[in-house]
Amino acid sequence: MVCREVIFVTDGQEQLFAAVDALLQEAAAPDALPAPDERKRLREAASLSQDQVAKALSVRRETVAGWEAGRTEPRPPKRAAYIRLLEGLAALHPTPTQSPFSTPVEPQAPTRVGAAPQTAVPAPAPTLAESVAPPAPTSSRPAPRILLTSRRPAAQKAAKKQTAAPLAVDPRFINGPLAVLDGDGNAYCIGGLVLECPAKDIAALVTWTLGEAKLGAPRLNRNGKDADPLIVLTDTAAERFGVPAVLEDRRTLRLPEDHKVVRQIIKAKWQLTRRGFGPWTRIYRPAQGGQRHCVQLATLPWGALDTRAWGSADQLPPAELAQLLGNYATRVITPRGSTAVTGLELMTALRPPTRAVKDPATGTWASGPNPGSLTTAVDPAPPEAPDEHPVVAALHPRGHQRTPAEVLDEEAYEWIRDPELLTDDECAKAYAVGIDVNMAFAAAANRLTVGLGAPVHRKAPAFDKGLPGSWLVDLSHIDFDARLPNPFTPHGARPQGPAWYATPTVAYAVELGHTVTPIEAYVRPESGPYLDGWYTRLRDAYMTTMEELGVTAGMPEAEFLAAMERHKQADPTQNAVLSAIKATVKGGIGKLRERPQGAGYRPGQRWPALERPTWRPDIRAAVISAARINMHRKMLKLAEQAGLFPIAVLSDCAVYLSDGPSPLDFLPRTPDGKPLPGAFRLGVSPGMVKHEGTQSLMWAVQMLDQGHNPARHIKGTDTTAAEE
Repeated sequence: MVCREVIFVTDGQEQLFAAVDALLQEAAAPDALPAPDERKRLREAASLSQDQVAKALSVRRETVAGWEAGRTEPRPPKRAAYIRLLEGLAALHPTPTQSPFSTPVEPQAPTRVGAAPQTAVPAPAPTLAESVAPPAPTSSRPAPRILLTSRRPAAQKAAKKQTAAPLAVDPRFINGPLAVLDGDGNAYCIGGLVLECPAKDIAALVTWTLGEAKLGAPRLNRNGKDADPLIVLTDTAAERFGVPAVLEDRRTLRLPEDHKVVRQIIKAKWQLTRRGFGPWTRIYRPAQGGQRHCVQLATLPWGALDTRAWGSADQLPPAELAQLLGNYATRVITPRGSTAVTGLELMTALRPPTRAVKDPATGTWASGPNPGSLTTAVDPAPPEAPDEHPVVAALHPRGHQRTPAEVLDEEAYEWIRDPELLTDDECAKAYAVGIDVNMAFAAAANRLTVGLGAPVHRKAPAFDKGLPGSWLVDLSHIDFDARLPNPFTPHGARPQGPAWYATPTVAYAVELGHTVTPIEAYVRPESGPYLDGWYTRLRDAYMTTMEELGVTAGMPEAEFLAAMERHKQADPTQNAVLSAIKATVKGGIGKLRERPQGAGYRPGQRWPALERPTWRPDIRAAVISAARINMHRKMLKLAEQAGLFPIAVLSDCAVYLSDGPSPLDFLPRTPDGKPLPGAFRLGVSPGMVKHEGTQSLMWAVQMLDQGHNPARHIKGTDTTAAEE
């Protein structure tokens, strides 16, 4: 006997079911429209303007804007025409079902080397055209050839290691910010995605990148520019395109203008920037209709990825390198050259110099200065300029050694204590322990007010800590314990008379309760927190990467120290990203005072960097001043509250003597067991400290006796220093 379940339906339930069926029928109606956001996405994916759509449908542009914002809905007969347009666009630009920034695609079977490339793609979700109308006619435009898995296991491994948080992907850049190209025409993107590149020369590669590859990244500021796509040429890819394995011209670092590759680019009506075809190359055509046409190339065999910043990243398989660079690009910015260049480009990307400004009289739009940004190149004040600058050449004869009263000397600490000042208690300690400030220069840039315009000279001004600039003032009367470095000089010795200082240094003297009387100053009334966004972006990138390496904010101190001991062995790829982020901070700050380069330079001449709004040695000085003062403020707190004095300081690293080998053995605590307020605190966040290294007391004393800085060698990696 077969039993069947009998369901009794009441009259009330029948009415509810009928109402639900009516809703389902309405949702499946042939004239259903997609959501307003999808309407806008489809139009922008096809590079159509609202004016073009309005003209085709015989309506006003404001009407189309209302449809895309969801304020109004189209009515017959415009509705049917609008739906027909969206159906066609949906067929050409279906909603992406999987983002290379999020979950990687399920790997397919590997293809044999030399076999025809796979073109399998995942089944897309039903599009507007499939769900509400018959299929639209097939487009005559060829679809880009895509491999959604690699031909090699390396890409599958890299895809599994994908760590970037899911993002809303711009349909123009659906395949990510960059690709690493091999000699077989495989373009490896982030998330394990591989595109097939048919190009046989550099000009065709540029055309493919801009036309089919859908690479790039959206702007970081509404007034800025989208990031140009980056193509990384491996050794085999360079060979494929006729790029020499070795760059012969080591002086200019570029191919000669008559080289075959350069001639191909020019013949195809593309242009090169002044840097020419070098390790980092930009190939472009002038912008048309406000749209850029530019591709960046990084040539690995020419040393595009400096080992000091990227480690051995250029030796990685293409899929893993793409993942590494992709992580950096999504967290920081698409690389534009060295990490120093990229650090400077990040400043500009976050605070563009110009914005669109509407003329109230004519109603037209034009480019105008962007408030809060560096908008024009300005010459420095004489004390702020390096020796090679024309401003200095006009004041002093060649070879003149400027005194502290003639030049601003805001640099990082390089100080050791006189070993004769070691106390008996200190000599009874067993260890020298180094602590290092995380992202010290980035932390110093946070909330720092810097000048935005040209300097203004003032005689005998009253000091104003809120006014960025350079001040000639005598701070030699301020005394400190000889076991501490003096905060007013990089070498830690007491100043001998009037000298130039950046605002943070003079403000610290006032903070300590001393009277300051500036003799003269170069100040910048137009000012603002220019570097705040830069700091935030790099801080978030740093914290995200450290979290990937198992080090998180808020960890107990002992757990933090243990995690820091392990993190360098956790993931080589993420460690390379971390190294590059740190190099971006230091390099970007250093690039603010880029010196002349090239053998053809003559002292007193201008050099190209001077024409950048971001050539600002005064901002560099302010950041370094703030970092040095932050360091001294914490050392002074330890000295006053706990009687602890460093024996050596180098930039952001300080060495203390300790009974035990860990920072926990000497860093003081309050009665309730918390770290001493205002002193060094262990943790991962910028401005907090980590363990730099530990050596024996005898090792440290020997270093001091020989005039070496223990902070430079506390890690124990420079074994020759103790033998010098």
